[in-house]
Amino acid sequence: MIKPHGSAQLRPLYVYDNDARAALATEAESLPSMLLNSAAAANAVMLGAGYFNPLTGYMTLGDALSVAEHLKTEAGLFWPVPILNVTNDPSVQAGTRIALRDPNVDGNPVLAVMDVTAVDEASDAQLEQIASKVFRTLDPEHPGVATFLSLGRRVVSGPIQVLNYSYFASEFPDTFRTAVDIRAEIVERGWETVVAFQTRNPMHRAHEELCRMAMEDLGADGILIHMLLGKLKPGDIPAEVRDASIRKMVDVYFPPNTVMITGYGFDMLYAGPREAVLHAVFRQNCGCTHLIVGRDHAGVGDYYGGFDAQTVFDEEVPEGALEIAIYRADHTAYSRKLDRVVMMRDAPDHSKEDFVLLSGTAVREMLGQGIAPPPEFSRPEVAKILMDYYHSQQ
Repeated sequence: MIKPHGSAQLRPLYVYDNDARAALATEAESLPSMLLNSAAAANAVMLGAGYFNPLTGYMTLGDALSVAEHLKTEAGLFWPVPILNVTNDPSVQAGTRIALRDPNVDGNPVLAVMDVTAVDEASDAQLEQIASKVFRTLDPEHPGVATFLSLGRRVVSGPIQVLNYSYFASEFPDTFRTAVDIRAEIVERGWETVVAFQTRNPMHRAHEELCRMAMEDLGADGILIHMLLGKLKPGDIPAEVRDASIRKMVDVYFPPNTVMITGYGFDMLYAGPREAVLHAVFRQNCGCTHLIVGRDHAGVGDYYGGFDAQTVFDEEVPEGALEIAIYRADHTAYSRKLDRVVMMRDAPDHSKEDFVLLSGTAVREMLGQGIAPPPEFSRPEVAKILMDYYHSQQ
């Protein structure tokens, strides 16, 4: 099986030993507390689940600046996006041991215990330097920029021990899986070549066929459909609706033992190319050999070129930095000529009129009006789940 990023074995930060975890939870109740923001809480979940291997905790300001500028920590580890715990809380001091409390669960239970090794005060210029490199913009309308620049300026760094997976394990028990879980299931299924498909949206015909194309082109044993379960921007479809529609599509249209439907606990960054590289890192940690990167992967609005998330692997990722390979997808659309979904680059004899092209906005408007998208765009079983959701919102 493909090795994790940066180490021979996966080193998740969740405390698996029941007695040790119980003792840590008891100790945490007597420690000073810090209420995390949602971004830092999601980072803790990803660290606990092994997705951010081999990191041992939150980065320093120096590491964050180095990652933003050079895609590596000050110690030289390749990494595409700073993994931070940023706050305005003046009570947190270096050299202390603190309980990190979960902002996304009622009662703010302890999510992790942290040994604070440093607290760095970031300047506005440093925060903007990080944001401009990671998001390629400082536009306050960009949802990732807006979130990052609102978190605070005190960068709290140090190793953590994780006690639970926040609300993800309880609210999505059939879907949330750790990198450890996914690796174990890949072994159990006997898969060797595994393709990961990232999604924060329901999967339409083009997505379905893209997974099928990648499997066939690569001779893959299976597809990991890996959906984001954390915070999204307003207007995005909630995780439970996405989950139901994807499960229905797989049940009806894919052969048995070819698809794993899973999810991970992270808030969307909308960082386009840099987030695509982060997706590659943690899919390697899951045991996947390939990641599908398509048009506007992890993008939002018009902030990124359609294929910037592919070219970043050529222009910014050093050779040998990752073992996972990228499967580069073109625009996909339904061909009236061929009566199937194709990558548009594979149909040079087609004109625009030969394709069925619908924007996500157009589809959302149709669903909101109770109109089913055409079968060339969405499977009827999927369309019904989405229409029921939109109807419930009105």
